[in-house]
Amino acid sequence: MPYENISELPKSVRNLPSRAKTLYMKGFNSCWEELENTEDAAREKASHEAAWSAVKEQYEKDDGTSEWVKSDEIAGKRSRHVMRHRKSRPSGATSQAKAHA
Repeated sequence: MPYENISELPKSVRNLPSRAKTLYMKGFNSCWEELENTEDAAREKASHEAAWSAVKEQYEKDDGTSEWVKSDEIAGKRSRHVMRHRKSRPSGATSQAKAHA
């Protein structure tokens, strides 16, 4: 059963950002159409898997907030965190860590 609008999506998708919901719906509907000669239960399962796959290509769950964000936003947060961490570390810390390894 393809989705006609975002409000019909399953509960598991409701915490996604609106663009991710649209992506999910389009992924589901596209797969549903491609599998028109498949038994409904298998068709629905494959369509949900394809939809989640489409979402996870562009979004991921932020470990700190448990919110879904664009993957590049997470990468930006991580790189800023790494840079802060590197700046706060004493200059000899890297060589000392290697010596103890």
